[in-house]
Amino acid sequence: MKKTALVVTGMAVLAAAAAATYLLRRQADAAPTAGATQATAAQSVSVVRAQQRDVPVTIEATGTVVSLNTVEIRAQVSAMLRQVAIKEGQFVRQGDLLFTLDDRNDRANLEKARAQLLKDRATLADLDRQYKRSQELRDQNFIAQSAVDTVLSGLEAQRAVVASDQAAIHASEVALGYNQIRAPLSGRAGAIGVYQGSLVSPTGTPLVTISQIDPIGVSFTVPEAQLAPLLQASSGEPASVTVRLPGQAAAPASAASAGGASSAAGVVGRVSFIDNAVDAQTGTIRVKGVFANAQQQLWPGQYVTARMTLRTLKGATVVPQAALILGASQQRTLYVVDEANTAQLRPVQLRYGFGEFAVIEGVKPGERVVTDGKQNLRPGTAVRDAAPAAGARASGAATGASPASAGAPAQESP
Repeated sequence: MKKTALVVTGMAVLAAAAAATYLLRRQADAAPTAGATQATAAQSVSVVRAQQRDVPVTIEATGTVVSLNTVEIRAQVSAMLRQVAIKEGQFVRQGDLLFTLDDRNDRANLEKARAQLLKDRATLADLDRQYKRSQELRDQNFIAQSAVDTVLSGLEAQRAVVASDQAAIHASEVALGYNQIRAPLSGRAGAIGVYQGSLVSPTGTPLVTISQIDPIGVSFTVPEAQLAPLLQASSGEPASVTVRLPGQAAAPASAASAGGASSAAGVVGRVSFIDNAVDAQTGTIRVKGVFANAQQQLWPGQYVTARMTLRTLKGATVVPQAALILGASQQRTLYVVDEANTAQLRPVQLRYGFGEFAVIEGVKPGERVVTDGKQNLRPGTAVRDAAPAAGARASGAATGASPASAGAPAQESP
C-alpha cells in the first residue's frame, strides 16, 4: 500500500511539473504575438487628399419642353372641304397651302361684284358727260345754275357708288381667299381632324394644329431662394441654360460651355423669360429658355432636366461628402490625417455641395481626409490607409467631378 501511494504521489508531481512547463512555453510563445498586436493597433481607414479647383455653382430643375407658338387651324367660313394638301406630322413652312375649300359660291359673288362695278362706272361716265354739257348750257344762259347743281349732285353720288363697288370687290376677294387655308407659321403639323368632303365651319373641330419646333422653349421653376443669383446672372447678356434629355448621362459642366446648340452635356440655350412674381403657394418662380432645335432633339411636352450656372467658385477646396460628419448642432467636422499618421478632428464650413463632393472651408488643398472608417476614430488615434489604390482613385474622381455629375440639384450654404 505504501508503495502504491508513493507511485501515485510521484505521478501527480510529474503531471504538475509537465503542466507548469507547458504553461510557461505558451506564455513565452504569446509574448511576441502580443507585441505584434500592439504594433498594429492603428485603425484602418480610407483616405483621400483635398483638391483645389474651380467649381461652377449650378441649379438644376425638372422642366417641360414647350412650343413657342402653337396654332389651331380653323376654317373662317362654312364650306365643304375640297382638298387636304398636307399629311399628318408633316413639317410645313409659313405660307404653305394646307386645305382648299369649295369656293364656287365665292367666285360667283366676286364676278357679280365686278359686273356691278362695270355697270356703275358706265353710269358715272354718262353723268360726267351730262355735267359737262350742263356747264356749257349754263355759260350760254340756256339753263339755270340750279340745274347744273342737280347734275353735279348725281355725279358725286355715282362716284360714291363706284367706290362702294370697289370695296365690295375687295370683300369678295377676301372671302374667296378664306377658301385657301395656309400655314401661319413654320412648324410641324399634328393629327388632321377632318377629311376631304367634310363640312367645316369656324365653330367646328380644328382642322389641324401646327406647333413651332425650331426654335423651341423649355419651362421650369426654381426656388425663390435662387432668385437673386438668377437675376444677377441674367443682368448682362442672357444667361445660358443647358437641358439634359431623358436617359442622357450627366456630363461635366465644362462640356456645356463649349458653345453651340448641342454638346455632350445636353442642348444649350439662353434664358428668355423670368416671371415677374413668385408663386406664393409653391415658393418658386417660373423661368423659360429658348433653344435652337434644328435636329429636333427636343419635343413639346417632353420632360427634361434644366441646369444653369449662376457663378464659379475660384480655387475652391473640394472633398468627398462622405468625409463630413454632421454634429448635433449642425456643426460639420471631419478627420484630417497629419504627418504622424494620427487622426485630428477639425471643424469645417460647407460652402457648396454637389453630388458626392463638397466645397468646404477649414481644410487646405493636399491635406488627407478620412472618408471611410471614421466612426471608430477619436482625436489622436493612429491610422493607416487601408487601400491606397482606392484612395488614389477617389482622389482622381474628386479632381474630375463636376456639378453636372451629381444628377441632383446642388445646394449652396449661405
